[in-house]
Amino acid sequence: MKRIILTLIMGFSFFGLFAQTNKYKTVGVDEFEKFIADTTVIVLDVRTAAEHAEGFIPGTQYNIDVLEETFAKSATEALPKDRPIALYCRRGNRSKKAARILAEKGYQVVELGTGFRGWQSSEKKIAMP
Repeated sequence: MKRIILTLIMGFSFFGLFAQTNKYKTVGVDEFEKFIADTTVIVLDVRTAAEHAEGFIPGTQYNIDVLEETFAKSATEALPKDRPIALYCRRGNRSKKAARILAEKGYQVVELGTGFRGWQSSEKKIAMP
């Protein structure tokens, strides 16, 4: 009986750890803006290059298209794991995919739930290339 209980405890601990490494945080525009004000945060645009060229959130350091087959490889080669990642897409759909991929690889990730459109709707500053 003790062995079964120990096995269950160890299993739950393992799954709890696994769940924690696959988590990311979704935030609104104001919280995202405060988060990226920290200069240690890396800002990542996961939209296409054409979308990025139409404007982006100030402070964006990388543009890696999550729809590309090489996204995971490109992102892990470019992004340091010791700094938090703040990412966004156009409306908040693709960014969730990117956030999940990066969180599974051990990154601390915050994603903008409403995407770049939400940023624009909130009348926040936009940078141009």
